[in-house]
Amino acid sequence: MDSSSAARRRINSIHSHLVTSSRSSPLLRSNPTAGEFCLDNGYSVALPEKLSTGDWNVYRSARSPFKLVSRFPDHPDIATLHDNFEHAVHDFRDYKYLGTRVRVDGTVGDYKWMTYGEVGTARTAIGSGLVHHGITMGSTVGIYFINRPEWLIVDHACSAYSYVSVPLYDTLGPDAVQFIVNHANVQAIFCVAETLNSLISGLSEMPSVRLVVVVGGLNESLPSLPASAGVKVVSYSVLLNQGRSKPQPFVPPKPDDVATICYTSGTTGTPKDNMKLLDDLAALRPTVFSSVPRLYNRIYDGINNAVKSSGGLKERLFNAAYNAKKQALLNGKNASGIWDRLVFNKIKDKLGGRVRFMTSGASPLSPEVMEFMKICFGARVLEGYGMTETACVISGMDEGDNLIGHVGSPNPACEIKLVDVPEMNYTSADQPNPRGEICVRGPIVFRGYYKDEVQTKEVVDEDGWLHTGDIGLWLPGGRLQIIDRKKNIFKLAQGEYIAPEKIENVYAKCKFVGQCFIYGDSFNSSLVAVVSVDPDVLKSWAASQGIKHGDPRELCNNPRVKAAVVSDMDALRGFEFAKAVTLVLEPFTLEKGLLTPTLKIKRPQAKEYFAEAITNMYKELAASDPTHR
Repeated sequence: MDSSSAARRRINSIHSHLVTSSRSSPLLRSNPTAGEFCLDNGYSVALPEKLSTGDWNVYRSARSPFKLVSRFPDHPDIATLHDNFEHAVHDFRDYKYLGTRVRVDGTVGDYKWMTYGEVGTARTAIGSGLVHHGITMGSTVGIYFINRPEWLIVDHACSAYSYVSVPLYDTLGPDAVQFIVNHANVQAIFCVAETLNSLISGLSEMPSVRLVVVVGGLNESLPSLPASAGVKVVSYSVLLNQGRSKPQPFVPPKPDDVATICYTSGTTGTPKDNMKLLDDLAALRPTVFSSVPRLYNRIYDGINNAVKSSGGLKERLFNAAYNAKKQALLNGKNASGIWDRLVFNKIKDKLGGRVRFMTSGASPLSPEVMEFMKICFGARVLEGYGMTETACVISGMDEGDNLIGHVGSPNPACEIKLVDVPEMNYTSADQPNPRGEICVRGPIVFRGYYKDEVQTKEVVDEDGWLHTGDIGLWLPGGRLQIIDRKKNIFKLAQGEYIAPEKIENVYAKCKFVGQCFIYGDSFNSSLVAVVSVDPDVLKSWAASQGIKHGDPRELCNNPRVKAAVVSDMDALRGFEFAKAVTLVLEPFTLEKGLLTPTLKIKRPQAKEYFAEAITNMYKELAASDPTHR
């Protein structure tokens, strides 16, 4: 392909985006409607679920109140993931898409990039290679490695040739992998050399598997299985070459075809430590930054601790700059640029210096942290809400909405209603704000739990509403706020219902707390907590108090340290709080089986892992106060 055609394609693509962005209104505009059919609440509109009842309890986006969006209005031809990627390859062929950081002799090097066009070519080769090996359309394909370019290339190949992708997770262990492979009838598995041996050793227990493709391995070094095994093992590079030599036409899926079977959300792997993440940010200098509250909380704590430790003039200057920008934001104005030059540009550089848009999801982001990010980084900060079962976004904050502490209005592709939860005293008739379990309906809702009709019927009712297990309320303007959790509630001995995540989110604001697990049961009247402490904060505080220690773990058992942590936690408590606390230095991790891939606590596993600590805390409470039960 000559350079002039590539240049023309770039110019045409840029021109089309300039034309689009010159419009005075957004892609989906507010659609004024007759008052007898909908109630305009600002960012949302309310409609009656059933005309016979007259209850105006179903909320939709004001941008599309009478029709749930299932296609992009400007691109009605895009109906599937395959269509979407084909559009990207056509319009952005020469643009960078997937990057890998090259490491030489253990040192971090530059990023190596694949363009949309290069990924599209590899996608076609991999899909054609699967066809070459007799993997028929509709078959399930396992992807057994953590985030890397090949993960997306294989997934795009599945979309193009009507295969169903099935993510496999090394953190789940071999037994779980075998269960998923057999349950989903997986016929081909892509893995890395590090997991090949454990995979092959279990092939006799996975009779559906016909092909194993190894990424990063040399074909001549791969094991050769006997013909009786019925399984071929080839390298990724060989499969690429086989597909290139015999390219096959796409077998595009229909919009209603199954795209993927997810046994857990997200991809897994050891989360980065902050230093590697900061190195990546410095190299990439992103303009859009999407993360989870846990990381934003770390950034918030890190900056605040640095400001407090600087003291004197620097601390006063930061506070003056922060308050000036905060006041400007509240008044809808732009603060003087001098504050960025004097204070905030140095903070912005921590994320590469160019971030203009930040998003948060997976769990609630506290209003004070959101405000802090807006002020310090000078970026739009938006919070959204979603689930794996809804292909992610259920709601999101709208452009121009400066109110914080909510998750915005409904996605134009779904509608939302709140259902009464009487055992928690939440009803849609609550004043001044209706409250209840968030239920979602629309084209974004999943088809169901694979081969599990019973569980599917537990969460999707006969009218097609997905019951999320989250408790929400409607704020003025048709904004949704998440206030509680239904699924993880438990009852204490005195009959009191407790939502532990709500308490954990409060304790997360404590400077000592890295992670927190709240536990209670119907045999006890009190809550207890296991706290993974922030080691840097803990050691800094101990030094300031003249507490000497050898192993940092000694600090977790020091009575003065525990008293300080409990005092800091008690200052944040409301009516519900933990009466006993165990401190641990080790973080809750995926590898220990304590977290989901979106970093939520796995409660049954955490209960088992910390069983001894929980038992000891209740014994201590019983000894100090025999009436605590």
